[in-house]
Amino acid sequence: MATYKGIQGFSIQNLSADPSNPIEGQVWYNSTSNVWKVEETTAAGAWATGNNLNTARRYLGSAGTQTAALGFGGVNPTPAATGATEEYDGTNWATSPGSLNTARFYISSAGTQTAALGFGGLEPPVTLLAVTEEYDGSTWTSNPTGLNTARKSLAGAGTQTAALGFGGYTTTSVAATEEYDGSTWTTSPGSLNTARAYLGGCGTQTSALGFGGAIPANTGATEEYNGSTWTSNPTGLNTIRGYVGAAGTQTAALGFGGFDTAATAATEEYDGSTWTSVNSLNTARFGLGGAGIQTAALAIGGSIPGNTAATEEWTGAGAAVTKTITVS
Repeated sequence: MATYKGIQGFSIQNLSADPSNPIEGQVWYNSTSNVWKVEETTAAGAWATGNNLNTARRYLGSAGTQTAALGFGGVNPTPAATGATEEYDGTNWATSPGSLNTARFYISSAGTQTAALGFGGLEPPVTLLAVTEEYDGSTWTSNPTGLNTARKSLAGAGTQTAALGFGGYTTTSVAATEEYDGSTWTTSPGSLNTARAYLGGCGTQTSALGFGGAIPANTGATEEYNGSTWTSNPTGLNTIRGYVGAAGTQTAALGFGGFDTAATAATEEYDGSTWTSVNSLNTARFGLGGAGIQTAALAIGGSIPGNTAATEEWTGAGAAVTKTITVS
């Protein structure tokens, strides 16, 4: 009779903790939790509900990865702005002692959990901001040199020392694009082809993606930036929307949530040319933050309407997951 070792090439292990790097098809017994486990590859991407933010909010800034994310600023309570900053470790949110120096919402963002950038936004009741702040993992520092065009609801991409800000709203939707080198913003000669605000953005300073938004009507328009010029993709989002969440890169992006005629849970993947609809968020919402990559993203806060603290984790198709074997 065939044995598991004969088929798989190794025997079932009895371990006190899950292995750090299991391979697909590996089975083991966890003697601490007294369960059998197996490493599988996901057939289809899906959202899983995570632990809530400490401060429910919408129109916030966000940065980092699924297991090391940052959420900051936003609206709470309505219509007040908050400067509260929270860090996510893959399980829980912890409030940082370092709040933004300028509390605001409709703020844009770039970078990582320990090297983040927040720029632009709205200081209630009506002050548009050019203010730029840098986060070092504990403290926000204001840069005396802000955006060249003060605005709210622009998109961001890149890192703390090589960021991109584009689109947004002044008294109307704008197409202006600016590049940040860690100290100064420079206006790029390459403006968006479709001026808009409330759009999603991801990627790097020289390879960015902008999609969705409002002009003022919602649009699904998708554009790619190469460091100097924006190129429109004739294939836009399947669900036209603004206030959309974003994660990933120019050729492997994830767009989720947003506002169509109401809050939407729609999620789409972009492969560099085409958007494909995949499994939706568990909680439909707009004005949310996003972090991570296409196969491991995070959806943070937003409005349903009304501020929410909801956090969801996306595991994309093809990603490795550990599952508990149940028997009856």
